[in-house]
Amino acid sequence: MANEEEIKAEETAEESTETESEETETESEAEKLQKELESQKDKFLRLAAEYDNYRKRTEKEKLATYDNAVAATVEAFLPVADNFALAMASNAEVSGEFRKGLDMIQKQLENAFEKLRVESFGERGEPFDPELHNAISRTDDAELDEDCISLVYQKGYRIGDKIIRHAMVQITN
Repeated sequence: MANEEEIKAEETAEESTETESEETETESEAEKLQKELESQKDKFLRLAAEYDNYRKRTEKEKLATYDNAVAATVEAFLPVADNFALAMASNAEVSGEFRKGLDMIQKQLENAFEKLRVESFGERGEPFDPELHNAISRTDDAELDEDCISLVYQKGYRIGDKIIRHAMVQITN
């Protein structure tokens, strides 16, 4: 009987050893699968982030391309706008229908720039900004603070943050 009990004990021990090894194998497979899942999840998140960055970058590039095209087109029309502004200033004494027509043309030009999101800058009294203005000369002006624009030779234009043309100005000492 002792032998039979010993044999049964050995069989039970072998079965429990097999069960433990099977459980260990199952656990190691589960760990491997968990690691693979984490790896795939990480790859997916990285791919999603790369795609989001790509989408944002191409959107910026598309907007920049549009702004560059508008800037190049507007730059071709700026001499016309400058000459028209000079004509308006020199014909201040002109009255009647001719003056009304010139005013209408000036308003249409301003509306066209507004639709294209083109802004003008460089007005008398504005503080001088070397990023936006080209200082041609300096002068004394008691009415204005130091480093303010006293005279505008040529207006500056920009579309968003892109400078189409810097303003040419005279600044105060």
